[in-house]
Amino acid sequence: MTPAPDTSSPASSRALILGSTSRYRHALLSRLGVPFEAVAPNVDETPGPGEKPADLALRLALAKARDVARVHPQAVVIGSDQVADLHGEPLGKPGTHERAVAQLRRMRGQTVVFQTALAVVCLATGFERSDIAAVRVVFRDLSDDEIEHYLHAEQPYDCAGSAKSEGLGIALLERIDNDDPTALVGLPLIRTCHMIRAAGVKIL
Repeated sequence: MTPAPDTSSPASSRALILGSTSRYRHALLSRLGVPFEAVAPNVDETPGPGEKPADLALRLALAKARDVARVHPQAVVIGSDQVADLHGEPLGKPGTHERAVAQLRRMRGQTVVFQTALAVVCLATGFERSDIAAVRVVFRDLSDDEIEHYLHAEQPYDCAGSAKSEGLGIALLERIDNDDPTALVGLPLIRTCHMIRAAGVKIL
């Protein structure tokens, strides 16, 4: 059941919540200079059978925002998720060194699309929007030694596709094609600005 819109206070006074404990998303959102709280969502991130990477990312971004919004209905809540798309197969966070090695070996010399989804929800006003920023990344034909050196240096085991482009991971790549340079890091700030402004959060 959708709650009735609440017009008791201006939307610009609402709290802003990042539905994530990701340090990368926290650092990105901090760039806007808007006070916010980070709250961990309780969402099962297991892909559905045959679920496409973009669909998975969008579903999880919305699920995260909705989950936190249920506890904080007056707030404007941001949810986001990123899935690496290798020819239609979703690649998530490796979690271990061995899985990261396997991911990077599969991605070398390939074009990978990093699907970064964004959702903004405010239950009190009935606001809900979602979008996805697709970033096409061409990986170099990496040697096993380069992969090992990179992983020991960066340890990007909490990054989708094992690639941390804002650090040494940039040396893994031939080319990046996108319309928002922050999307690859984990939160597309251009889209985020549009959405939270529409939800009533003042930025500038």
